[in-house]
Amino acid sequence: MSLAIALGLAAMTAARAETCQLIGNQVHCDNGLSGQRLGDTTYWSDGSSSQQVGRSIYNSDGTSSQRIGNQTYFSDGTSSQTIGNTTYFSDGRSCRRIGQQIHCD
Repeated sequence: MSLAIALGLAAMTAARAETCQLIGNQVHCDNGLSGQRLGDTTYWSDGSSSQQVGRSIYNSDGTSSQRIGNQTYFSDGTSSQTIGNTTYFSDGRSCRRIGQQIHCD
């Protein structure tokens, strides 16, 4: 599971604290959402999917994101910047990766 897809998930979820655990090709979040990566596509437990093509991620709901260096630009006009193991979103949220866990505030 790529960090980009996991952080993309964090950007799509509700603005509340959550933790996601990455195990091999699966992700499990404490908000009940989970996903499995097969090839370049991640299939989420809510029926949606995300496909990674190069630096871009395309979601089945029509949203997308593109990573350029340590910046990610989302189709809803928001962006994020990754510094070390923390990603800061333009809406004030942040996600921190510790080992195989990602915790978002």
